[in-house]
Amino acid sequence: MSTAGRLAGKTAYITGAGGGIGGAAARLFAREGAQLVIAEFNEELGRACADAIVADGGKAFYVRTDVTSEDSVRDSIAAAVAHWGRIDVLYNNAGGSTSVDAQVTDCPVDEFWRAMRVDLFGTWVTCKYGIAAMLQTGGGSVINSCSVFALVGTRGKDAYTAAKGGIAAITRSMAVEYAPHRIRVNTLAPAVTLTDRVKGLLHKQPDLLSKTCERQLLGLTEPDEVAAMALWLATDESRTVTGQVIAIDGGMSAS
Repeated sequence: MSTAGRLAGKTAYITGAGGGIGGAAARLFAREGAQLVIAEFNEELGRACADAIVADGGKAFYVRTDVTSEDSVRDSIAAAVAHWGRIDVLYNNAGGSTSVDAQVTDCPVDEFWRAMRVDLFGTWVTCKYGIAAMLQTGGGSVINSCSVFALVGTRGKDAYTAAKGGIAAITRSMAVEYAPHRIRVNTLAPAVTLTDRVKGLLHKQPDLLSKTCERQLLGLTEPDEVAAMALWLATDESRTVTGQVIAIDGGMSAS
């Protein structure tokens, strides 16, 4: 692991870092010299990610974190600060949709509130405590996880798109609020990304794969590609970039 990488000396806190995009980002950030906080609900996945980074010569520790619980997030942020002394990068990666989601007239109310709790509240409450920690150490970078479906119309995801649209909105408002404190707030808006979970879904539904590829003009996104953009936002190279919703979507939002 690098001791003089692009994130050398920085502490990065990543929710949902046990796998997928979050896991890819954690490994990449560690290779670039960051010390990691793996904030993950699934203890087995979270510990495995942290252990793999340490085994590869990096710095990481796991803290079980439920982003739907204010107490859990508050305690997780406190544990991160107690362990590393600061948070420089706050990556709100946890979230996602389910097969229960649907058009608004058919979507169960419970699914709407699940999406709001995991995606929107989870981002909001992690920012509440994470930004408070950043204010004590002179600034940093907040990276939220939106979705291209907050930018373009889609079918069958009216709970998920509502939550992700809210993330885009609070990203802009927090960017304005905390710019005087040298805290940047941006959000990444990937399209369908080839995590293990998505690969399994597309394997079972080949028709869905072809339809998705039609919309993503340059092909489906890999987790490492999203992680690479997150890395840039985490570094000082993007020091004047804030309040942006950055699509990583193979051209979907442009077509």
